[in-house]
Amino acid sequence: MFDQLKKLQELKKMQDSFKEERASVEKRGVSVLINGNFEVVEIKLNKDLSTEEQQEVLKQCFNEAKDSIQKSLAKKMMSSGLGSGFGF
Repeated sequence: MFDQLKKLQELKKMQDSFKEERASVEKRGVSVLINGNFEVVEIKLNKDLSTEEQQEVLKQCFNEAKDSIQKSLAKKMMSSGLGSGFGF
């Protein structure tokens, strides 16, 4: 039981550290930076693109950044050994 409590504490500590993780993707002058809690930190737009082009590129950038963060966090959890202890 104490082992599980210790793992929960370690998991909470790791979860808090996720906010420090960053993923940035840039395409056609549009960029998105998100953190490990999937919060948007920064968006840069390209005024030379039409509104529709910016919207499409922004979606692509966000989705790629989200995928990158997910992979990074999964690796971090698995390498810590915490992921296997909770059925992840």
